[in-house]
Amino acid sequence: MRLLRGHIERIAGTVYGTIVALSLLTAGAAAYADDLWRLVAITAAGMIVLWAAHVYAHALGESVECGRRLRTDEVAAIARRESSILLAAVLPEAAIGLGALGLIGGRLALWLAFGVGVAALIVQAVRYAYLERLSRAGTAVAVGLNLVFGLTFVALKAVLAH
Repeated sequence: MRLLRGHIERIAGTVYGTIVALSLLTAGAAAYADDLWRLVAITAAGMIVLWAAHVYAHALGESVECGRRLRTDEVAAIARRESSILLAAVLPEAAIGLGALGLIGGRLALWLAFGVGVAALIVQAVRYAYLERLSRAGTAVAVGLNLVFGLTFVALKAVLAH
C-alpha cells in the first residue's frame, strides 16, 4: 500500500513518476505487447534515466543557488528526496511482470498496470486535498486534474494498442 500512497512529502514526485511511467508504458504497449519483459526493461531503464536526469538537474540548480559545489551527501539527499519518481513505477511494472511471468494474460497485465497508475494518481490527489484542507469542490478539481492525466494515457493506450 505504501507504494500506491507514496510519501506525504513526496506527492509531487509520485504524481510525476506515475505520469512518466504511464507514458512509457503507453509508448511501448503496442510494440511490446507480446514481449512484456522487454516492456518492463524499457520502462525501468527510462524511469532510471529520467530520475538520474532529474537528480542531476536539481543538484545543478541547488549548487548555483548555494554558490558552491554540492557535497556528496547533499546530492545523495536530493536522490533520496526524488526517489518517489522511481517508486511510482514499481506497481505498474509489477503488473506487467505478472503478465511476463505468465501468471495473468498480457492484455490484462497492461490494463492492470494502467489501472494501478490511475488509482495512484487518484490517491495522490485525495492526499494533496487533505493536506491542503481543500473543500469538496477543491478535492474534486484535484482528483479531476489527476484523472485527466491518467485517463489520457489509458485512452492513448486503447487507441495505439488496438
